[in-house]
Amino acid sequence: MEWFFASGHAVDLVLAVLALEFVWLWRRGRNALDTFLMLLPAALILLALRAALIGAEWYWIAAFLALSFPAHLADLARRNS
Repeated sequence: MEWFFASGHAVDLVLAVLALEFVWLWRRGRNALDTFLMLLPAALILLALRAALIGAEWYWIAAFLALSFPAHLADLARRNS
């Protein structure tokens, strides 16, 4: 189990579930862009976690985390428009 997390595959599994959630919500009638913007911040934070778990350079972790905030703001702006 340690290898599963240290290799980043645990995050890959969660990202796959997130992708399935996107498809499920979209197929149930949700707008694709709204659904994408809703799930994007979580996906970016998960990518930052994966980068940290596999020992990526710090700037990859920082980039994914930094991108998650404007993605979150875009989601909020779209919901409030």
